[in-house]
Amino acid sequence: MEPRVGNKFRLGRKIGSGSFGEIYLGTNIQTNEEVAIKLEDVKTKHPQLLYESKLYRILQGGTGIPNIRWFGVEGDYNVLVMDLLGPSLEDLFNFCSRKLSLKTVLMLADQMINRVEFVHAKSFLHRDIKPDNFLMGLGRRANQVYIIDFGLAKKYRDTSTHQHIPYRENKNLTGTARYASMNTHLGIEQSRRDDLESLGYVLMYFLRGSLPWQGLKAGNKKQKYEKICERKVSTSIEALCRGYPTEFASYFHYCRSLRFDDKPDYAS
Repeated sequence: MEPRVGNKFRLGRKIGSGSFGEIYLGTNIQTNEEVAIKLEDVKTKHPQLLYESKLYRILQGGTGIPNIRWFGVEGDYNVLVMDLLGPSLEDLFNFCSRKLSLKTVLMLADQMINRVEFVHAKSFLHRDIKPDNFLMGLGRRANQVYIIDFGLAKKYRDTSTHQHIPYRENKNLTGTARYASMNTHLGIEQSRRDDLESLGYVLMYFLRGSLPWQGLKAGNKKQKYEKICERKVSTSIEALCRGYPTEFASYFHYCRSLRFDDKPDYAS
């Protein structure tokens, strides 16, 4: 008896893991269509798949947002069934010997900024912008960039009044240190500007092949974060972007010039 999910899907092999939970290949038993199935142990200390499923519902219909097919509990697992997508940008980066051309990066950047803008327009921050969380589509959508994994997303304003969350400090680092903004390292509450700064680091990672604060050795996570922060602070934007069009440096200067509750100009 093969494992079934929601009486409608067959569970296949593991294809990845998210910020929380594992992702499996699945098949719609009636149509034979392939899907992605995200599982989370119901006994987990901080369950968040229900939260993530609600967020996907809020974002449904947006370009580059995967469709949710089903959410529910099956045995010992919370289950989220969604569109099966293609490789992540991290996968593609590896396929391309860890260097992407300027043209490729600019074409990706355009779509990635649009995805982040859409999430922000729905009053949420992603807070874990990294190459693994952007996936290409499949089939006729193979050129479309999707944004995934909203396990760390946070509402930054009231949906109706647009009242922004208050400025706070002494926050722990949420997300991935390699791509975290300066303010995130400094413990400042994240806002729209930080998602965009992180996206800038992702683009430079693709162009350069690596970032100056990669591969630093430390005794523990806290020390590693501190080392990454030190290296980030001591690397000028000009040094980071040297050899690439000046627009990249301008982008970082712009992100870092934004105030906490500023709405970024996504287009320019």
